Amino acid sequence: GVGAMTWSPLACGIISGKYGNGVPESSRAALKCYQWLKEKIISEEGRKQQVKLKDLSPIAERLGCTLPQLAVAWCLRNEGVSSVLLGSSNPEQLIENLGAIQASASGGGTSTEVLPKMTSHIVNEIDNILGNKPYSKKDYRS
Repeated sequence: GVGAMTWSPLACGIISGKYGNGVPESSRAALKCYQWLKEKIISEEGRKQQVKLKDLSPIAERLGCTLPQLAVAWCLRNEGVSSVLLGSSNPEQLIENLGAIQASASGGGTSTEVLPKMTSHIVNEIDNILGNKPYSKKDYRS
């Protein structure tokens, strides 16, 4: 009966695609108080994350969604997740992120919700690209 509340499903904006070509001056990572984020983005690990995002793009395209919507749906499909905390810089970003769980009324983004499309096959594809699927050893005690 315990569930996780996940935060930052877009990895501080990394999954939004805004850092694909470095750190724009107008971005959060360009702020002095977010130096840690900038360092993460420009590091070798950050470059590897950008490659994984490019590898995930065809899956998002097949599902008719954006990478942010795919990320939110991927988080929500986990049976241990009760809720996903979303942060947005503007109303359009929030509406896009909500497209993971509801049909788009704005005409942009998806035409249907993404979460029901997260089949075990799709999740396995994503997990293989990410390479970070946690191993859980269930311990049933009485």
